[in-house]
Amino acid sequence: MDLKNFFLKDINENIDCHRKLKKNFYEIQKAVKVVSKSIKSGGKLFFCGNGGSAADAQHLAAEFLVRLKSTFNRVPIPAMSLAQDTSTITACGNDFNFSDIFLRTFRAFANKGDILFAITTSGNSKNIYKVLKEAKKKKNLKIGLLGGTGGVCKKLCDIKIIVPSKITSRIQECHIFLGHFILHQVENIIFKRFK
Repeated sequence: MDLKNFFLKDINENIDCHRKLKKNFYEIQKAVKVVSKSIKSGGKLFFCGNGGSAADAQHLAAEFLVRLKSTFNRVPIPAMSLAQDTSTITACGNDFNFSDIFLRTFRAFANKGDILFAITTSGNSKNIYKVLKEAKKKKNLKIGLLGGTGGVCKKLCDIKIIVPSKITSRIQECHIFLGHFILHQVENIIFKRFK
């Protein structure tokens, strides 16, 4: 297979994967509503993920804090990635356990009314599972951006948005689309921008 065929194959996989997200519309709609309600009530958003999903967590938190579109300057929406501080991550991994890296920060900063976004392509990451259990204990709402069949994390999420693919790159591409879509609709609701 030549490069062009590989390219077209990947494009078609990406498009097919995005089309399958329609099955998640009810969960996506719920996510938009609960995030908007939380922000209006003074809540914060926490994002976590491993590897590429850690970068996605940082990416989405930054766009909630700063802005999504260059044409719309707005006040910041309080959002934080639980994996943005290498000193805390490495200290926690060394002094406690890598599976506690999100748990420690979430315990320190999460309050009633805050929302946890757990991003995992497999749904089986121990550190994601642990922070979801903590969020359940603290009665925080939990939104899972998951892949495959949702893994063990699925049962701990209040809202489960599952990308039905086993291909990590396709799942991550859909997770970024979902994060952008949710943020755009939250902005529309909070700032009354229905365009």
